Amino acid sequence: MVVKNLEVPAKALFDGASRKILARGGGLMAVEARFAKGTSIDEHAHPHEQVSYVVSGRLVVTLGGREETLGPGDSFYAGPGMPHAVRFLEDSVVTDTFTPQRDDFL
Repeated sequence: MVVKNLEVPAKALFDGASRKILARGGGLMAVEARFAKGTSIDEHAHPHEQVSYVVSGRLVVTLGGREETLGPGDSFYAGPGMPHAVRFLEDSVVTDTFTPQRDDFL
């Protein structure tokens, strides 16, 4: 399967945030998310494994109560059930990969 980013419509999530479902299949899904400076994702957990890669911008991720500031090229892993939250310090683009796929995103 080939997915061309420019052909995928963005879905608004909340003011200052959107996502695009990129390639997916089997038990794997890639998602591009865009966040405006000052937006945040409250602490949450899900049964999926998640790897997030910062394409651009800067953010603060909280994993299990520990905060880390990340920038372009940095990434993090949130295992199943691991509480995590994110604050965006700059306009940011993040690529998230989930397994299994997030049916709630479809």
